[in-house]
Amino acid sequence: MGVDVEVSRVIHRPRVMVAQYAANVENATQWYANIKSVEWKTPHELRPGSRVAFVAHFLGRRLSYTYEIVEYSPGAVLRMRTTEGPFPMETTYRWSDAPGGATVMTLRNRGNPTGFARLVTPFVGAAMRSAMNRDLERLARILEDQGSI
Repeated sequence: MGVDVEVSRVIHRPRVMVAQYAANVENATQWYANIKSVEWKTPHELRPGSRVAFVAHFLGRRLSYTYEIVEYSPGAVLRMRTTEGPFPMETTYRWSDAPGGATVMTLRNRGNPTGFARLVTPFVGAAMRSAMNRDLERLARILEDQGSI
């Protein structure tokens, strides 16, 4: 049994601005509540094959994992995947235009928990949906309050 959670949010800023900020992995600790640190494992270039290590806290556990970028089209999509750790996962960001110069950002996480996480998969999905909605809300607040990066 896997987890596949997708949430979307309208952010009242231009798509290029939202995409540039969200795709900059060094901003992740500012808008993701659970991500505590980010470290590049390859040169600082967002492209397929680049790798970035994250440390997060989720459901009372410390998670350490490395994502590999598998797809990046600036302003449209960023897809990254990890295969190691307790919760191999794929994360996708998608950006599209919304009326009035706003942006719809869609965040999707899917994967197959292993070990302890496998035992609580139904709760993990619900907790992920809640956290992802809060993260997109925080991202919107950051971008809409500042107006520019």
